Amino acid sequence: MENRTQTETKFMSYLEIVASQNASDLHLCVGRPPIIRIDGKLFPVAGEEKLSDQAMIDITKAILNEEQQKKFQDAKQIDFSVDLHGKARFRANIYYQKGTISAAFRLIPTKIKTLDELNLPPALYELTKPSQGFVLITGPCGHGKSTTMAALIDQINHSRQDHIITIEDPIEYIFDPDMCIIDQREIFQDATAFGTALRAVFREDADVVMVGEMRDLETISTAITAAETGHLIFATLHTNDAAQTIDRMVDVFPSHQQNQIRMQLAQTLLGIVSQRLVGRTDGGRVPAVEILYNSNAVANLIREGKTHQINLVIETSREQGMVSLNNSLAELVKRGIVSFEEAETYSTNREELKILLR
Repeated sequence: MENRTQTETKFMSYLEIVASQNASDLHLCVGRPPIIRIDGKLFPVAGEEKLSDQAMIDITKAILNEEQQKKFQDAKQIDFSVDLHGKARFRANIYYQKGTISAAFRLIPTKIKTLDELNLPPALYELTKPSQGFVLITGPCGHGKSTTMAALIDQINHSRQDHIITIEDPIEYIFDPDMCIIDQREIFQDATAFGTALRAVFREDADVVMVGEMRDLETISTAITAAETGHLIFATLHTNDAAQTIDRMVDVFPSHQQNQIRMQLAQTLLGIVSQRLVGRTDGGRVPAVEILYNSNAVANLIREGKTHQINLVIETSREQGMVSLNNSLAELVKRGIVSFEEAETYSTNREELKILLR
């Protein structure tokens, strides 16, 4: 028991380092010292020795309960969350690689920031006002999708009298109910799967539903149906831009269903926000965002399967609040917040970025 306590104390000290150094992630793997990610870059923790195979086994046994340990051994990986003495939470994944245990821990701050505090356009709050529809937050892993979605959900919490249900794996931000009732359901602990939990909202008198991630046909199909039937749905996807997001959702379905899904998406979609966290010239990171609202032109392109033309609509609809990723990056460069080289790294069309900056 003493060794387990010592191991848990040592592990918690790693999490303390992440929180105190404003890092975003902690990585533990055999043969390397603990490694933290700061502003997107990885650094070994000073003064720490390389982790042994036994050390990783001990850490796993110290932080997983019996049920979690069984699940980990059966699936060879597990998602869960860790609380750091009430000061912060971490989204965690422990997994095997080359026969040894590795782990990744993502810091989830206790305080839910506003869009203004996140340097995101306040106009995004418009997506929280409709009574029903579909809002998608997209982008690569580690670029703030969950944080942006939490800001939008918390805005609803402070401005509407609704029932909000979140479905997450695991629960990340903890919401403090204000004007809303908020129920947070964690997969495996409170529900068996995203799809079944999402189907249940029809019987749970939900107004707003936040889906941590849409991973399969059942979840996407049920989310679209919920958006059609009087629910405001927020969800994330790992895609690079608005057009790819729509294609990804449609392509999940068999070919004979895809036209129907396009019709449903054209009708229910409210907007897509695609974001990147880009390194600032003065340290830290700042979001660059692509914003698509579902105008009549966009809805027609979705119905007709002409999603490749959506980028052009975004470029020509700035007066409607739409913004392309390149325009967002170019604006950050012009304001001296981001270097051209950094912006170029995250651009999906570098030649166009150069033209915007001439």
